[in-house]
Amino acid sequence: MSSSTGNSQNYRRSIRRVLLSVVCLVLLGLFFLWRIDNARVENLRVHLIDRFAPSLEWTVKPLARTARMIADLRAYQRVYEQNAELRRDLQRMQGWREAALQLEQKNARLLALNNVRLSPRLTFVTGEVIADSGSPFRRSAMLNVGTDDRVEDGSVVVDGFGVVGRIAGASGGTSRVLFVTDGSSRVPVEIMPSGQRAIATGDNSPAPLLEFLDQSAEIRLGERVLTSGAGGLYPAGFLVGHVAMGPDGRRRVQVAADFAGLDYVRIIRDRPVPPLEGPGGLIGPVLTSQVMPPAPTADGAEGTAQ
Repeated sequence: MSSSTGNSQNYRRSIRRVLLSVVCLVLLGLFFLWRIDNARVENLRVHLIDRFAPSLEWTVKPLARTARMIADLRAYQRVYEQNAELRRDLQRMQGWREAALQLEQKNARLLALNNVRLSPRLTFVTGEVIADSGSPFRRSAMLNVGTDDRVEDGSVVVDGFGVVGRIAGASGGTSRVLFVTDGSSRVPVEIMPSGQRAIATGDNSPAPLLEFLDQSAEIRLGERVLTSGAGGLYPAGFLVGHVAMGPDGRRRVQVAADFAGLDYVRIIRDRPVPPLEGPGGLIGPVLTSQVMPPAPTADGAEGTAQ
């Protein structure tokens, strides 16, 4: 009984060895067959593929479906994580919204209490970016708004995050915006909360330089950079970006505007203050005798005003 069991085990081992040897030889033959660079061998490979590929298609489809299912499950997992993160962000934004509403109501009450009238000088018009200069030496873009929409040279252009640049050339229906990263851009800025003032100088890089700093050691990374309004070119209070350290060790501005996804921008229009014409009601009319001295007569005496 034991001898028959041992013979059967030896027989099975022999069969397995033979099958393993045959499989190894077949795989080795296929390897060499696919490595030989010959026209006849190439024809043989094509005939083998045409012969056996349709029969193996039923095994490829389940594998492809399984791979798609795994990819879909991973995508669903990412969507679930993003959804959870968006829920947390929404909760935080609701808190900020409530705080903003309370501040707005408080500001309105204070303005009404003090009888303050704000001057609506700044208006805006929204335009679409229709073309980019695409030059490594110029950072600008074309907009589909112009002088017909009361867009003038020097108007400030912003997006939903920060200052994009200013208008440098406008026609009836188009205008060109010069980015703050352009080499010819100079923006007077104020760094908050330190209150230091500087010039954000563009050098055709993604982060403009901060120049003319009085005490650069007191400036911390991440502080907000706002337009200061100095010079009258940019209105004060618009966000330019945040303080960052460049690879050259100099302080730069990490711009807040999204230049990569710049599709629509807002052009700020400064409404001019209407000039005063003529004197007020309490001031009498200006007489000619008060403006011009009396003309001398022939004998040198001053004549009387008629």
